[in-house]
Amino acid sequence: MSAGLLIRTEGAVRVLVNSNPQARNAITPALYDALPAALDAAAADPAVGAIVFTGADGFFCAGGDLRQLATRRDLAPGERRGKIERLHALVRAIRACPKPVIAAVEGGAAGAGMSLALACDMLVAAHDAFFTMAYVKVGLSPDGGATSFLSQFLSRQQMMELCLLGERIPAGRLHALGAVNRLSEPGAALSEAIRLAARIASGPGNAAARIKLLCGHAGHASLDAQLDLEARLMAESQGDDEAREGIAAFFEKRAPDFAALRGKR
Repeated sequence: MSAGLLIRTEGAVRVLVNSNPQARNAITPALYDALPAALDAAAADPAVGAIVFTGADGFFCAGGDLRQLATRRDLAPGERRGKIERLHALVRAIRACPKPVIAAVEGGAAGAGMSLALACDMLVAAHDAFFTMAYVKVGLSPDGGATSFLSQFLSRQQMMELCLLGERIPAGRLHALGAVNRLSEPGAALSEAIRLAARIASGPGNAAARIKLLCGHAGHASLDAQLDLEARLMAESQGDDEAREGIAAFFEKRAPDFAALRGKR
């Protein structure tokens, strides 16, 4: 356990659990340090192929702690901005981690909790889970990259509705819109996310890191910029031991053994 973040490893999957259940796993100052450090440690561990991020006791994250937010009006604007940037550092850490990060959502993901879920590379949610951009209900505007993430799969009109009303969004609706990869039975989101992460972790890790970089770049890059990045990363891939193993396995009609290459990453 590290500062409210429970950490365990299941095979090649590192599981990170935000644990503040008395406040429905609202984000604590301790998480600002613990989560980036845990992501860095997972990225540096050759035995880890993928990461799952979830919340304790059947609830993903209630977002910012309103008791703390209520005190910020007394701070200077620059100090308030600094507090928000700590949240944004969490989002950047998830996106910068070279290994795929999968969110497992049970219960709900509200406000900045929804932002953190959407920051992850893939998202598994229970059928009965909900998401909400609840900021407007307490007189706040979104942060944590929420509007950037929502714009990738919603029209401007849909995004305005979600942000202006702050209503609960069933996981099924986000699945239909493409923001949720898999729906699970209630209580099974974590196990489903771990299974998905294990499948990814059994594959080529260097290629997975390049794929994550390409997918993150594609939404805001011009075609020429994306083609340039694809060319650079494909050239790197072709010289990688993973490609040698994958191509050899194809011609030898066997399953590739990428796990044997993990120590070389």
